[in-house]
Amino acid sequence: MSEDADDPDVLRLDPGFADRFERDAARPPCKLYLISPPAIDVGFADTLAAALDASAVVAAFQLRLKGIDEHRIAELARPLQAVCAAREVAFIVNDSIGLAKRLGADGVHLGQEDGDPREAREILGPKAQIGVTCHDSRHLAMEAGEAGADYVAFGAFYPTDTKETRHRPELSILGWWTTLFELPAVAIGGITPANAAPLIAAGADFVAVSAGVWKDPDGAAAAVRKFAALEGMR
Repeated sequence: MSEDADDPDVLRLDPGFADRFERDAARPPCKLYLISPPAIDVGFADTLAAALDASAVVAAFQLRLKGIDEHRIAELARPLQAVCAAREVAFIVNDSIGLAKRLGADGVHLGQEDGDPREAREILGPKAQIGVTCHDSRHLAMEAGEAGADYVAFGAFYPTDTKETRHRPELSILGWWTTLFELPAVAIGGITPANAAPLIAAGADFVAVSAGVWKDPDGAAAAVRKFAALEGMR
């Protein structure tokens, strides 16, 4: 037996694994998790407000800005945080536990190199929402759950220009996770209203979307309504 025999990522998942089980009726419908465009200006607050007002399907908004000073990110964050708070949408900061603490954000999303969920919990407190990027790895997802994460994120499921990606999980990882674990699973990567349905059907608790909303030719609010109309979302 190889030394990796107990690693769940070594053995390929049965694509029909989740089909043998009934989805837990107590599990809420899939929700939309918005991620900011890679660059924004002060006017983005109005765009965000219109998107959130389009449907109650939006449960969370993540501020993800790269390559600019953290003080500037904090300035841009304040009006967006107010927009989210007024609509009871969770405001999540990407990568930085320190910035999440500074802003009093609802939570933080951590990549594999961005810190430990245990550290984030200690700094941000018991009510913070802590998410962890797990790529295509069942092993990383289980480790995140054991470390106290509030959700795990798998992706990128589809090609995306929003960020460089190296991992492309199969749909079966969503069904496997949501069949065996209560912790919510977020699907991410190139998701649009046109390709989200298989992810929802596979078991995603949230679909995380950036360009699929902000670059929709009909506008962000219209894109949110298109997601809200998909079967399995509410």
